[in-house]
Amino acid sequence: MDVPINHFKRAIKAGQVQFGLWVALADPGCAELCAGAGFDWLLLDAEHGPNDLRTLLAQLQAVAPYSSQPIVRLHVGDTHLIKQVLELGTQSLLIPMVETAEQAVSLVAAMQYPPAGVRGVGSVLARSSRWNRIPNYLKRAGEEMCLLVQIETRRGVENLRDIAAVPGVDGIFIGPADLSASMGHIGEMNHPDVLATIDRCIAAVRGAGKAPGILAFEDKLIRHYRQLGCLFIAVGADSILLSQAADRLAAKFE
Repeated sequence: MDVPINHFKRAIKAGQVQFGLWVALADPGCAELCAGAGFDWLLLDAEHGPNDLRTLLAQLQAVAPYSSQPIVRLHVGDTHLIKQVLELGTQSLLIPMVETAEQAVSLVAAMQYPPAGVRGVGSVLARSSRWNRIPNYLKRAGEEMCLLVQIETRRGVENLRDIAAVPGVDGIFIGPADLSASMGHIGEMNHPDVLATIDRCIAAVRGAGKAPGILAFEDKLIRHYRQLGCLFIAVGADSILLSQAADRLAAKFE
């Protein structure tokens, strides 16, 4: 038994574009259904989705047999919460509302065991180490950890270059919804000022040698962001897919 390979991390490090799906319904059956579709990654959302540690564990177990790589988005970058989620077996985290390099440094530390970081040692109790069945897990786990930070405020944009320069930050995800609100254009993710800011952010992240990420549901925007160099792109969400399909079916029988 070995430390699981983080194929998502290796792909973005190699410059390979990864397409993903937001999974926000907090249901293992739904997560497994989406994993079977073959997306490169699935975002298990514990910021806006009704997830807790047990629902995240159930979904991680449900998608484990599939090639889709799970990424967990927490509601806050708390060191103790990060420790618990990593113990579930998560290797890739997306942390929202990162606004400073100091925040990014603390997040990097939370994902690594000492002396590189401050992650608490409890591998004998954890799924992450297969309950200490993985030899040398404590010394090797950090290699496969992937930290993605989310920039979605004016302050985050202002500090983007410093955040991107932090060692251990693997990718930077631009959150268009909150960014548009922070810029005074709430609900207008396609406002010209917002789109221009996103383009500049992507260029800055690429310039820092890190992987840019974005969420975009329109084919034109998806192509645009891919051409700009985005390496992980969310192209849909389970809740939207279900609601739109249900609306179309119901409309047939009105």
